[in-house]
Amino acid sequence: MASRRNGTLYIGVTSNLVKRIWEHKNELAEGFTRLYKIHLLVWFELHERMASAIAREKILKHWKREWKRNLIERTNSAWRDLYADIV
Repeated sequence: MASRRNGTLYIGVTSNLVKRIWEHKNELAEGFTRLYKIHLLVWFELHERMASAIAREKILKHWKREWKRNLIERTNSAWRDLYADIV
């Protein structure tokens, strides 16, 4: 998730992506995403098992910012909010 193009980034994991993004957009999730107004779903991955999703999240959180930007821009160069695509 992002606050805007090239803005603050957030990486998380959930078993219900639609619900979780809705919570972030409506600022029901306290903490980092509310504080920095992180409301845009700009990239996501689906995993069959929660264990693999958590492992991937841990890897991505250690990536350099540039690597994360490149990952987003490979499939979403305009940093378009992808939420409408998943509801």
